[in-house]
Amino acid sequence: MIRLGKLIGFILVMMLTNFWVICTYLQMGWLGSTALFLVLLLFFIVLNVVPLWKKGNFSRLGVLLGGETLVEICVITFTVNIALTICYGFLLLPDRLQVGTYILQIVLMLLFSGVLIINGCVRMFFTSVQLGIKWRVLFFLLWWVPAINLILLWKVCRIVREEYAFEMEKRALNEIRKQNESCKTRYPLVLVHGVFFRDQKFFNYWGRIPGELLRNGAVVYYGEQQSAASTESAAAELKERILSIVQESGCGKVNIIAHSKGGLEARCAISRLGLAPYVASLTTINTPHRGCAYVDWLLEKMPKCICDWIANRYNAALRRLGDDQPDFYAAVSDLTSRRCEAFNRETEDAPEVYYQSVGSKMKGWTSAPFPQNVSYLLVRHFHRENDGLVGPPAMKWGENFHVLTASGRRGISHGDMIDLNRQNIRGFDVREFYVWLVRDLKKQGY
Repeated sequence: MIRLGKLIGFILVMMLTNFWVICTYLQMGWLGSTALFLVLLLFFIVLNVVPLWKKGNFSRLGVLLGGETLVEICVITFTVNIALTICYGFLLLPDRLQVGTYILQIVLMLLFSGVLIINGCVRMFFTSVQLGIKWRVLFFLLWWVPAINLILLWKVCRIVREEYAFEMEKRALNEIRKQNESCKTRYPLVLVHGVFFRDQKFFNYWGRIPGELLRNGAVVYYGEQQSAASTESAAAELKERILSIVQESGCGKVNIIAHSKGGLEARCAISRLGLAPYVASLTTINTPHRGCAYVDWLLEKMPKCICDWIANRYNAALRRLGDDQPDFYAAVSDLTSRRCEAFNRETEDAPEVYYQSVGSKMKGWTSAPFPQNVSYLLVRHFHRENDGLVGPPAMKWGENFHVLTASGRRGISHGDMIDLNRQNIRGFDVREFYVWLVRDLKKQGY
């Protein structure tokens, strides 16, 4: 159906862009020519509004694929028209085709091609998640360069097609298992964020993961603790939040899934603040249980004036994001190897809570965008394998430990594990991983 729509769109645009040449050869009068032009123009408007012959034209994915369809029609018709225009110039001028008609044909070609390409690009750039900043900026800067703009268009369209296919496959999979409620665990989930972020301030810390879990039957809450505080202070906030969830919902217990420093805060709340009776399981994701060696090095080597300047800037920014009393130094200091070593001695696991951990690793500095590509190079001096912030040995905690990576050269960064960049990674589907993780908790009775 999509191919048929593209073929019809191609024929329509070719008729419009070569309209005056067609009228000249068919010797149509002005009344017939006007009527035909208005009909073709009407269908052209419809093509730009509804480029796909299928349901969901106005959904995000429908708009996305419609943009790719319009760009493809434009590129093909423009290429054919360039060849035809050259032929007209050599074969038909001036005997069989007037110069004015020839110029008008060129104007129509540029006008309708311009409408298609602008509409298509706007649709793709405003609805695609996978294009990212890089391809948008490159196209914006180089769209006027011949040949390069075609290469960029090809790349953009390829990314869009892959995104559409991936999301449609995901949607079909969810439809199949919707009735099973495969993520409907005995106890609800509490997602606990890491340092320097809030759960849903301006954007969801966990990306597309909560939506995927909800579609598969999960009940999801958020930790809502401060973004920059000492482990114990954040743990106290987390305890109050979980107690309120238990009281309001009557669920009895919760399953905690905690990322990065949130894992330390969850362990502190469970073992040192008396939260253990209300927690069924704790799954830590890329948590530096044994600290970050590079943080020790930075705090020792960096001049105090620079540390103070960075801390003040961070604290000011975090206040605007909703923190009452952000403390950059306290948050960072609790990630040092020495502080984590002491924390582990003082924080014994609660026997009634099931502990497990997950980690990941990058395969090179190109596995993540800035700033994790830079931090990867720093961290590798202390942990040759790392996720851009933490080495896998430091992430291990509990009965089970899984280290994840993707096929090829990509690897999986610290941010990829929470879908920070909303990027589809070949060989690793982060949303599907969390579905598997929660489904496993359900099988174990949690």
